[in-house]
Amino acid sequence: MNRIKTDILVIGAGSGGLSIAAGASQMGAKVVLLEGHKMGGDCLNYGCVPSKALLASAKQAQAMRTGKKYGVSPVMPEVSYGAAKDHVHEVIETIAPVDSQERFEEFGVHVIREFGKFISPTEVQAGDNVITARRIVIATGSRPFVPPIPGVDSVPYETNETIFDLRDQPEHLIIIGGGPIGMEMAQAHVRLGSKVTVLEGAKALGKDDPELAAIALERLRAEGIDIIEGALAEKIEGSADKITIHTKDGQTFQGSHLLMAVGRTPNVDKLDLEKAGIDYDRSGLKVDASLRTTNKRVYGVGDVASKLQFTHVAGYQAGVLVRQIVLGMPAKNREDHIPWATYTDPEIAQVGLTEAQAREQYGEKLFVARYAFHENDRLIAEGKTTGLIKVMVVKGKPIGVSIVGAQAGELIGMWAMAIANGLKMSAIANTVLPYPTVSEVNKRAASAYFTPKLFENPWVKRIVRLVQRF
Repeated sequence: MNRIKTDILVIGAGSGGLSIAAGASQMGAKVVLLEGHKMGGDCLNYGCVPSKALLASAKQAQAMRTGKKYGVSPVMPEVSYGAAKDHVHEVIETIAPVDSQERFEEFGVHVIREFGKFISPTEVQAGDNVITARRIVIATGSRPFVPPIPGVDSVPYETNETIFDLRDQPEHLIIIGGGPIGMEMAQAHVRLGSKVTVLEGAKALGKDDPELAAIALERLRAEGIDIIEGALAEKIEGSADKITIHTKDGQTFQGSHLLMAVGRTPNVDKLDLEKAGIDYDRSGLKVDASLRTTNKRVYGVGDVASKLQFTHVAGYQAGVLVRQIVLGMPAKNREDHIPWATYTDPEIAQVGLTEAQAREQYGEKLFVARYAFHENDRLIAEGKTTGLIKVMVVKGKPIGVSIVGAQAGELIGMWAMAIANGLKMSAIANTVLPYPTVSEVNKRAASAYFTPKLFENPWVKRIVRLVQRF
């Protein structure tokens, strides 16, 4: 058995683990990084990167169908599903060197391509190696959750870990789960030519503002996606190319392929956490505001330790941990400034509180500034006027922003910065933006907050009349 002593041991080479390993090693710490599967984790290989690449292919196909209003004759695209998947893998291969073992070894990281498990509160075994570290970071991420629906083990099904390797186009794709993953894959496949049915046990896009979700769902249904809400799968049967889903309300749905997209489960089962005195539950590791587990030497980062399972959250938390365990500086994890986006067309983005959450917390102190996309000149020119922004404001500061529409994922960045830094609405309203740009949506939403104060206040009018006398 090979024994290794190091300053920091990182278990998992996804977004959070890689960020910590890179930062710590380049600042002079001795780092060992364990990865038993693929470098880059879920985001690069099965999540953010391949899904956006497939959506890009689907967007090109849709553009060929919808050119009439721009003076371009629409045509039915000839889609090669296999070639679209080639594009997906080319994108992965282009980005992969950034997360490669070779690159991190150049940083001075000792990379071991084995899964790790605790054998004591201070030791982790990985293959023939036993590593002792002053501090250990668990960054093992999450995997698709497959609910124990009767019959699910008797039929072939896809998850986000397998769908991007599928070469033969589904004739009729049934998706169980109407969250971000399910809806993104639904739109990608319907635009590429598959028939798509989404079965959601509760509400589709149920974690988003209902008003905004309704706008997105209307578009998705208009494109041909059959979205069935309140349809809880009760039994699955059939075989390849003929899969039948029975729901609790007595409905039956049949398709050629099945995609399970009902959520994620943290990767804790291989770690033998009990041997290290680390508490966890089915949501993942139990960590405090410093991301420290019940073992004071061990920390958690990313999906395995956070309710917000996003790549950028893992990256942010990695920064929190680098400040603590590398630089010895106090740092706390917070979530009120974390944005997220769903990359359907139209996109949905959120940061901070939704309107419902803000009303419950602040009541009459809340002001909701609204601005519709159809009033933005650039979006009128582009023909992308479906959308809405809502800014939740308390005492002149934004506490939450919800956006649906073109480039919502880009627009939310300005508000994430404002909330993270405690900026007031005036900071957005005073910003001069080039014309015509989509980002003017943000400025106009901020201006909508001040409009009642300026144009509907009788005292303002009295002052103006007084000034005009001189």
